[in-house]
Amino acid sequence: MKILGIAILIAIGIGFYIRTFDDQAMGDVIIGVAVLASAFVLMPIFLYIRWNGKKLKDYTLTKENMDRMRDKGLD
Repeated sequence: MKILGIAILIAIGIGFYIRTFDDQAMGDVIIGVAVLASAFVLMPIFLYIRWNGKKLKDYTLTKENMDRMRDKGLD
């Protein structure tokens, strides 16, 4: 995941370099592909890795969780 993130950052940098000094349209394409890759490839992988094995019930506002938070605040 780190390698993919670094590759996307390098691609964005190369895109800005090409956009500035060579061909603006090609630079925009490279930047666009890198942004799409970060949104549709890197982000889902990151979310899967971070949420793997966690219970969603612990992070939702249910009546039980609200009561537990209310009891902790009164201490």
